[in-house]
Amino acid sequence: MADNLTGTAENLTLDWVLGVGTPTRPTTPLQVALVTANGSDTAAGTEVTGGSYARQDLAVAAAVSGATSNSADLVWTGMPAATVVGVEVWDSAGTPVRLWYGPLNDPRTVAAGDELRLVAGSLGLSMA
Repeated sequence: MADNLTGTAENLTLDWVLGVGTPTRPTTPLQVALVTANGSDTAAGTEVTGGSYARQDLAVAAAVSGATSNSADLVWTGMPAATVVGVEVWDSAGTPVRLWYGPLNDPRTVAAGDELRLVAGSLGLSMA
């Protein structure tokens, strides 16, 4: 998800790098949400609901050349019937903050009870 930081995440990053104020680091663990309609910079997508669906914790490797990716498989079991078109990354605060968003290269249609898996390294995150 290149250059798909939300405006909130862009502001936090700029404030931190430039030493402006005291930006608060997002609450961890960061979590990956699946969406059936993609969001935008200012609006969240339509998150999957039903079945055993729940956001999954995101583990990443240290960034290299301005990019990183998930360091472990992300697995959703007991999915509801849905066509997943994108993902979003949220913090895990009491009122979660959306930080990243983007479409999947290939939408995935799952039947009720299916598993959806994003293998390690397949969810790329960059700021360029």
